[in-house]
Amino acid sequence: MDENIFDKVEKKTNVSKDDIIALAKSIQGQDLNDENNLRKLIKDVAKLAGKEVSKEKEESIIKTIKKDKIPKDFKNII
Repeated sequence: MDENIFDKVEKKTNVSKDDIIALAKSIQGQDLNDENNLRKLIKDVAKLAGKEVSKEKEESIIKTIKKDKIPKDFKNII
């Protein structure tokens, strides 16, 4: 992955490249169609970012993911 992406993410979120890689490794092999796995991932990302996610927002994120409405190209998210 392009190092510039990690730099951009770190500048915007204060989340380090190492933390991002550790999170990615933790979900490898996980079924992200499973709501429990998605909820854990959302909580882990929120914790890394130092943000709280309301139940309503969590439900919205899960519905969006399940409907496959997320960008496929990571660079478009940044």
